[in-house]
Amino acid sequence: MSDSTRAFLDMLSVQRGAAANTLAAYARDLAGAEAIIGNLADASRTDVARLGSEWASLAPSTVARKASALRQYFGFAFDEGWRSDDPSGGLPVPRTGRKLPKVLSHDAINALFERAEMEAASDRPAAVRLLALLELLYGSGLRASELVSLPIVALPRDAPLMTIKGKGDVSRMVPISERAREALARWLELRAGKPQSPFLFPSGTRNRGATGHLTRVRLFQMLKELAVRANLDPSGISPHVLRHAFATHLLEGGADLRMLQTLLGHADIATTQIYTHVDAARLVELVNSRHPLAGDARVD
Repeated sequence: MSDSTRAFLDMLSVQRGAAANTLAAYARDLAGAEAIIGNLADASRTDVARLGSEWASLAPSTVARKASALRQYFGFAFDEGWRSDDPSGGLPVPRTGRKLPKVLSHDAINALFERAEMEAASDRPAAVRLLALLELLYGSGLRASELVSLPIVALPRDAPLMTIKGKGDVSRMVPISERAREALARWLELRAGKPQSPFLFPSGTRNRGATGHLTRVRLFQMLKELAVRANLDPSGISPHVLRHAFATHLLEGGADLRMLQTLLGHADIATTQIYTHVDAARLVELVNSRHPLAGDARVD
């Protein structure tokens, strides 16, 4: 890997706070391009255009990701004065369609919670823990990785918000509903036998010596199993689907995109727009009912 590429990765880490996985992905894509056309700091537009044929067998989404990494690198190299031009115009521009996340209906949400609440009534640690996890996924819109790694000190004593450290170690405040607070209080009483673990959801519910936290894979499995017990299709249930339901249902209730962007921890509001899509009929109704001139004209 060239020195200029390493400098670019250092910038992503220091200035943008890129996560380790993000840095590793950029490093792989840039190193792969260098293996084909040599030092990127010296590559011509013709050299860069060769990448299109080399990537011809790759999926459009993969090509788009690689091209994005190179565009950012070349922009950085130009700004730093290492290059007098930006050859990224030679990169391929594949047409990609971003898939919208699966939509979970209000009825499905109710079925999940009814089953989880019924099971938690037994006060079994595993059942109470699952209810608390479900409340935070749907009630606060947390990512799976954020939820399973929550330190117990992140829970405020009285405040309705808690601090979450998300992608790139960027912190944000998220709400804790009264329902979630009640479920967490029940879980904390049962969790008292695990003082060694700094995590809110330690690995396992019986091994008192455990110091790690619940894994994302196990969380995924638990939700699938709950869906089956609630007579729902497990293929449509996952931590991300619940996070998406949180955003979509808030939007349906009148929340604005900027607020959702903050709650979800999205760096770009374009991401929020994709993950919080609503149907055209509701948008028309919103204009008709909320626009200042709604009483004078209606959109059909």
